[in-house]
Amino acid sequence: MSPIPDGQPKKFDYLVIGAGSGGIASARRAASYGARVVVIERGPDRDPKTGARRGSGLGGTCVNVGCVPKKLFFTAGVHMEAMHTAKGYGLDVGTPPKFDWEGFKARRDAYIANLNGIYLRNMQNSKVEFVEGYASFVDAKTVEVTGHGRFTADNILIAAGGKPIHPPVPGGELAKTSDDFFDLEHQPRTAVVVGAGYVAVELAFIMHELGTDTTLVCRGEKVLRHGFDPMVQDVLNSEMERQGISMRRKTELGSIKLAEDGTYEVTFKDGSMLTGIDVVLYAAGRRPILTGMCLENAGVELSDRGFITVDEYERTNVPGIHALGDVTTTGYELAPVAIAAGRRLSDRLYGGEPRARLEYDRIPTVVFSHPPIGTVGLTEPDALEQYGEASVKVYKSSFKPMHYAMCEPDLKLPMAMKLVCVGAEEKVVGLHIIGIGADEMLQGFAVAVKMGATKTDFDHCVALHPTAAEELVTMNGWGQRDGKPYLPGTLRID
Repeated sequence: MSPIPDGQPKKFDYLVIGAGSGGIASARRAASYGARVVVIERGPDRDPKTGARRGSGLGGTCVNVGCVPKKLFFTAGVHMEAMHTAKGYGLDVGTPPKFDWEGFKARRDAYIANLNGIYLRNMQNSKVEFVEGYASFVDAKTVEVTGHGRFTADNILIAAGGKPIHPPVPGGELAKTSDDFFDLEHQPRTAVVVGAGYVAVELAFIMHELGTDTTLVCRGEKVLRHGFDPMVQDVLNSEMERQGISMRRKTELGSIKLAEDGTYEVTFKDGSMLTGIDVVLYAAGRRPILTGMCLENAGVELSDRGFITVDEYERTNVPGIHALGDVTTTGYELAPVAIAAGRRLSDRLYGGEPRARLEYDRIPTVVFSHPPIGTVGLTEPDALEQYGEASVKVYKSSFKPMHYAMCEPDLKLPMAMKLVCVGAEEKVVGLHIIGIGADEMLQGFAVAVKMGATKTDFDHCVALHPTAAEELVTMNGWGQRDGKPYLPGTLRID
């Protein structure tokens, strides 16, 4: 796109900053209502000195350095696991498998490049104008884009995403981030992962499953300490160590030093040290990408932590300026959340739906660990705090899935499920699963929880047998309450 002549800004109805999942979803939805839309994206540029990514490109974090490449790696790990469990089912897989990191990376990068093209074509097909460059605010209605002049719109959406941080310790710049992980040309022989959230857990499992000697370092006693039910935490933390990931709990990173042989020396604050490490991966925090955007020129307010403050309708303090996704105070750094919020925002702005908004409760999420985790709604402690002990009833089950029935004991991964119910009707307010297939089975159950299903609704659903998922509808005697059959007439027929 050529610069605008005579300095006049180009006028649009809707201007979106950021071509990630949320920004593009909102832009295309607005365009479907007839709005004239432009998306401004900084592009997949890199630091000229370090080569590190400074922008993800079309599709944002999810497509380029998040959900998609992570899931491909996870699936590689699933196939590796299957090579080991296959023997129990009479399959001779021959010599121990070896992962071809280089070949996999080439195919993965080609897959993502194709997705980038699809995102661009989808915008073009939706008649959304696309401009690549850095956007900065001139005032509350105008932005300037490097090399393209000025643009103005009645409504502006900031959906620039977030990025991982480097550790604030001596030698912290030597650490790789989750973004950098997907640029690794060769498989690390040894790795240290620092962090306790789902990103750290997923990357630690990926490397371990594919044959890297992996150590995970966390400040607390457990990983996934925040936002996950204690049952899930306990199973996962036990399983990480059982599978062979080295856990250094209650430990903080002190410094990183490059050794003469090209490996790293990692020193911790307690004085202990690890040497001969091929990669140090820091996954303990992210921050919004807002530097250089000149939000002060528009008067947009930030929280104490540097995130854009928004209300339940994605509105900032400045009329006409909205924000969603990783740059905001909503607290959900998940692509599907940004997509849903972006579409509902456009429904409200341009689709004649004045009350359209995303409800930030009972949002399902998965963690692609081994075994995977699926969770929606309140944890047991949160339910007890919100409703009180007398109103909360919990149903749970743990077992070894039939998938591993023919396998050696040390190859059998656990499964655990929990329903958190409240009130006399036992409304299901939380559902938590860890085990094989949890990632795939959660979606349908999340719909049920979102609709307000009760334990009775679960009990009256006929089980799919033999599956692991059937356990969620057969807990507590299947069709009984407190050991007794339901009274006639309790079956609800809508």
